[in-house]
Amino acid sequence: MALEVVRLPVDVGETEAGSVVPLQLDVHTLEAVRNQMLLVPGPSHAGRLPASDLPSHDHDLRPGIAGIDRLEIREPYVTGFVHFGARPVVEGHGLSGLFPAGLTGYHDGAEVCLEVALEPVRVMLREQGAWCRLEAGDVFAVHVRWDQYVYVGGDRPCADAVACTQALGLFAEPMEASPYVAEPEVAEAADEGFRTSVRTEPAARQGLLLEETHVVNTTRGYRLTTETLDAVRAGLGPRALLTLWPDLQPDVGAVLTALPSEWHVEFVRETKDGTIKYVTVDEAQYQQLGALVADARAARALSLCTVERSPLLQAALPDSDGVLRARW
Repeated sequence: MALEVVRLPVDVGETEAGSVVPLQLDVHTLEAVRNQMLLVPGPSHAGRLPASDLPSHDHDLRPGIAGIDRLEIREPYVTGFVHFGARPVVEGHGLSGLFPAGLTGYHDGAEVCLEVALEPVRVMLREQGAWCRLEAGDVFAVHVRWDQYVYVGGDRPCADAVACTQALGLFAEPMEASPYVAEPEVAEAADEGFRTSVRTEPAARQGLLLEETHVVNTTRGYRLTTETLDAVRAGLGPRALLTLWPDLQPDVGAVLTALPSEWHVEFVRETKDGTIKYVTVDEAQYQQLGALVADARAARALSLCTVERSPLLQAALPDSDGVLRARW
């Protein structure tokens, strides 16, 4: 789809740490995105919005003449242990009040109305800790780049939307494609073959660790046995990425002793109440880690180095019709 990019000049200054942050409040680009949603989905309008407090709009959004009144959240993400934004992450990643507690409604494929769809755009521009693509199939898409340029794309030209953007004082630059088109890495579906492997592995290995990721950097862990398998499967979220590892080890001290001398690791532990918890640490934090996991019943250290991170199995949940639409 042909795209256009809106570039909005922003006055900037430096923080005490030397990072550049927008200073001037300007909501024109957000209004341009809004106009694109209301008018025929058409050429992308990408804009750089200030990360300042952008006010919410009180009036309702109505579908454009192309009939789009809802957008899908794709590839949702929240900040992990590393955050590259100029501003600190806020509690709830800026999504509080938009989705149920625990981000259960913030997942790949979740549909939101246009009014709600503008809020994740606002959050991304403020660098509050969440990121996602917003799309309506192959017809319409909103992508936000790391430097706050916004790419709004459609399946047809739309002179009215471009005119509205220019009336706001923004320059629309045509582009052939958004640089943030999804490039999936995991193509395997958690189908019957995958489920068969999951059913047989716990018995062969006397247990497994299952990681369920429905939002990047948000993982829920489960210790799988033949007895717990069905209950865990029933509670998995839509389009989740499922990753299987060898089970946690009961000798937590041995796991601590075997930690690598350098590089970050993801330390997984089971608490006394059976909850699986994760913490990312490096060699400078090993002493504090020992105190943190003193009451753990079992643990495992997973390398964060890509070449050393080799799970037993990994696949994404298909939709109820059996089609894999998740783009992990």
